[in-house]
Amino acid sequence: MTARESILVVEDERQIREFIVSALTGVGFSVSEASTVAHAASLSATHPPSLILLDLGLPDRSGIDFIRDYRAWSATPILVLSARAEERDKVDALDAGADDYLTKPFGIAELRARIRALLRRHPLTQATASATLRFGDHVIDCVNRIVRRNGLPIHLSQIEYRLLAFLAANPGRVLTHRQLLTQVWGSRALESHQYLRVYVGHLRQKIEASPAQPKHILTEIGIGYRFEP
Repeated sequence: MTARESILVVEDERQIREFIVSALTGVGFSVSEASTVAHAASLSATHPPSLILLDLGLPDRSGIDFIRDYRAWSATPILVLSARAEERDKVDALDAGADDYLTKPFGIAELRARIRALLRRHPLTQATASATLRFGDHVIDCVNRIVRRNGLPIHLSQIEYRLLAFLAANPGRVLTHRQLLTQVWGSRALESHQYLRVYVGHLRQKIEASPAQPKHILTEIGIGYRFEP
């Protein structure tokens, strides 16, 4: 373990959070705490952690939503700690971008072992994290989930924001329909290609100077879309 290895614990139940924090600080980790998605997003941007421990049932937004938004700008590993034991919940979290899933109640020895394994596979990923994405005259504030053009906010729905952030975080890459549907809506929406086309059309109306001749969101016929800054 190095001094850089810090963990963000996102858990709204105080007793559970304090128990985890005590167990981790006792073996030398630097630990920060959050009880809401908003606080977790802010902390992860200002003090990027080496790893995030995330509960799914948070008071302001779903932990799944946090994962999907966070993956637009950071590859920091996420270990979900949840009482939800159904296979569907695990699949949804992993498809959204979680790296591992541990069901409550769990043993501290197993938790520490899973943390060590993730840190071995994802060394210092926080060094590349940036919570601000830019293209043309636009700036995406990934912490507050706000998009501005020339300093003025653009109104986007939650789905429109998530789709734009994921596209903008992967400039020049061809993203397939499957990748976009899984990242934005989840694996249950894999056949909803028409749904994706509708939202891409909405986005083009809001960010493109000429929606009929888009400069940023380009169609790769039969495959998906490519984003050009």
